[in-house]
Amino acid sequence: MKGLFTSLMCVGFAASAAAAAVPTFSKDVAPILYKNCATCHRAGEIAPMPLLTYKEARPWAKSIRQYVSEGLMPPWHASEPPGVFLNDRRLSEAEKQTLLAWIDGGAPEGNPKDLPPTPKFVEGWQIGQPDLVLTMPKPYDVPAEGTVQYQYFTIPTNFTEDKWVQAMEIRPGVRRVVHHIIVYMREPEGTSWVSGFNQVLPKMPQMNRPGGPGPGVMLAAVAPGAPPMVFQPGEAIRIPAGSSLVFQVHYTANGKAASDQSSIGLIFAKEAPEREIHTAAFMNPMLKIPAGDPDQAVDSAIEFTEDCHIQAMVPHTHLRGKSWHYRLIYPNGDSQVVLDVPHYDFNWQTWYTFAKPLAVPKGSRLEATAHYDNSPNNASNPNPKIDVRWGDQTWDEMQYTAMTYYIDHAAPAAPATGGPGNAPASRQR
Repeated sequence: MKGLFTSLMCVGFAASAAAAAVPTFSKDVAPILYKNCATCHRAGEIAPMPLLTYKEARPWAKSIRQYVSEGLMPPWHASEPPGVFLNDRRLSEAEKQTLLAWIDGGAPEGNPKDLPPTPKFVEGWQIGQPDLVLTMPKPYDVPAEGTVQYQYFTIPTNFTEDKWVQAMEIRPGVRRVVHHIIVYMREPEGTSWVSGFNQVLPKMPQMNRPGGPGPGVMLAAVAPGAPPMVFQPGEAIRIPAGSSLVFQVHYTANGKAASDQSSIGLIFAKEAPEREIHTAAFMNPMLKIPAGDPDQAVDSAIEFTEDCHIQAMVPHTHLRGKSWHYRLIYPNGDSQVVLDVPHYDFNWQTWYTFAKPLAVPKGSRLEATAHYDNSPNNASNPNPKIDVRWGDQTWDEMQYTAMTYYIDHAAPAAPATGGPGNAPASRQR
């Protein structure tokens, strides 16, 4: 009897230990979701379901298990190890194992008293109250069904002097019908413009020069998972007097008509910065993706004419894009892979922000190769039977890289002020 009693006690202790080892939502899972998922998975944001409470998260346990185990959520597509990029969204191995163990253990709630405080999110503007808000001149009516061509809206800043911008945030008017917005800066002709690099492949006039073809210099963007653009203290971007902002908006009909009027908020630097941040892009608009080709490579490259530091890069293709590869070739011939995106996803337009800005000596060459799948095996392919060329629409293609960078030892190019600017009151909020 004594041996039986001892055995039963051991079984009981083992069962208790096993139960105690199962993570609970309140104590173990909620902190992970709050840190890594809540930015998108909350009411009013881009994700399809909120995950802030046990009641909200429990029905999605199996889906969470699938997406976490396959590395699909949180979305991150670069292959570099953790620590290379400041905004790396990947879960740690310990966080992954906690989520999987919670689900495999029956997804218990645990003691609600263990639940950490719900994260506080800024209502309206994540950057705080903007100094100036510029809004589309009038609403655009998005139909309930069908394909909507990319729409372009031009908004004059009416700045009579240059402005230094320390933070920018784009706010879709009706988030459920806005896939993404890119805001370009169209500078007046004759604006002084120093890029620090030249495009060398393909040979072409740079599309991001003032007065050149295209909508202008890419200034900011909003897309699933993309945060507002906020520069470090002492850094700012210059918007020259007389510039206009061009909104390129990708609307997606979702079964319910909507009227959208999106905006951008600007916070001005209190004084001229120590370092001027530039935005620019290089691309290959002469691309051609043959019908049925499962792995077409398209190259582009720039050569730096000044010592620079690259802060961030965002690769951009459309539905046939499948990977990106960036190599930096130094003047002495040494080379380094600086960004590798083996599984590009059009639905996530990620700015890859270097934890330590990438030093690029004068004479270096940055080469970019994008690969495309125009075959029937690509489930996202709109039509594998046609050759594809450059175009704005998602059924066309692009080979386009935007980046933020600064030129070493370069003083800000021109005087500029902070303050709310000179936009007409009707455009301010």
